Amino acid sequence: MSPAPPEGASLPGGDVLPDRVRTATSRSNAGSFSVYLHVPYCRVRCGYCDFNTYTNLAMGRGASAGDYVDTLAGELRLARATMDTAGLQQRAVRTVFVGGGTPTMLPVGDLARMVDLVRGTWGLAEAAEVTTEANPETVDERYLAGLARAGFTRVSFGMQSAVPRVLAVLDRVHTPERVPKVVRWARRAGLSTSLDLIYGAPGESAGDWARSLDEAIAIGADHVSAYALVIEEGTKMWARVRRGELEMPGDDDEAAKYEMADAILAAAGYEWYEISNWARPGRECRHNEAYWRDWDWWGAGPGAHSHLGDVRMWNVKHPVAWAGRVRSGRLPVAGHEVVDTGARELERVMLGIRMREGLELARLVRIGRDGAEPTMSDGTPRRLVPVVSRLVDDGLLDDAAPAGRAVLTLRGRLMADHVTRELVG
Repeated sequence: MSPAPPEGASLPGGDVLPDRVRTATSRSNAGSFSVYLHVPYCRVRCGYCDFNTYTNLAMGRGASAGDYVDTLAGELRLARATMDTAGLQQRAVRTVFVGGGTPTMLPVGDLARMVDLVRGTWGLAEAAEVTTEANPETVDERYLAGLARAGFTRVSFGMQSAVPRVLAVLDRVHTPERVPKVVRWARRAGLSTSLDLIYGAPGESAGDWARSLDEAIAIGADHVSAYALVIEEGTKMWARVRRGELEMPGDDDEAAKYEMADAILAAAGYEWYEISNWARPGRECRHNEAYWRDWDWWGAGPGAHSHLGDVRMWNVKHPVAWAGRVRSGRLPVAGHEVVDTGARELERVMLGIRMREGLELARLVRIGRDGAEPTMSDGTPRRLVPVVSRLVDDGLLDDAAPAGRAVLTLRGRLMADHVTRELVG
């Protein structure tokens, strides 16, 4: 079961962007625009997954895998028309991410067409980053070469673990031996490669996790993401935990595994650039950075989310409902919200503090009726000086960080939510 969409109002007039989107977008990062394309199909639904995915590839007109890209094309036309009507300045797309689901369940020609659709709708910036997710069992050398010819620059493989027993708990269907093959084929095609790992699966030992990290390094991927397993209510794994069939590790176990990941990856030349992501220098995922750096993006496909300035939107979730909306000439947005100043400040801290360069504290200066609040010479609001000092003393912020910046220590990364709350006050 996928999570319910957030509460929110329909767009004005059904398909009109709020007036606020023009002024808000004009304040966002100039020229920074990304596109996310959601492909909802999977061969098997993993027990821990709560994403908007479906194993039925034949859901009817416009919602089936065979004509999915036709419907996506329709949504992108509607998106461009809606942005034009709102008077938004059009910007070439700097990053594209095709996610899911498993996008590589579709023929490579369909993914190539998606790139062409983005190019034809907004244009692609020079040296744009174009990524697709892939499960190792869904691609071969010919498929990966086709991605490169189509304009993809990166592929992110769902490795999750190198231990067969852990893969079985996670309901993953590939074998560990498949991963080095697909990475080798991708690199031969000229694609940058990333591996997604999950730690904290029921029954996973510290040795299991070390084995997965060592294997990811030996495979030679350019980028590694490592996420703690979160079991959402309503998933198959959640039901198994409730029945006592699986036992979840504690917080201390997950913290130890995170510290292990950082140590092992750093020793192999990977640098952390976001709490859950490490890369060889110059191989960071720019699309992920777009989210953390507060860029604008348009999300297309069932359940996809969009972000334009202070405006957030989300599509209807089910592919059949999504396709019906597009087929009728309506933007498939289920709801939207305009984020107020307080929520935006919280977002800026929550996202910015996750990055390696940390957060510029001058961004937290509050403007009142009497103007901007008092600041130090480095731009830090005076009210935050004792807060930052306390967080440094607690070992959560780096005391060697440049003046006016809050940068997490390793311990601080484990307590990023606490640091955020302290800085926001």
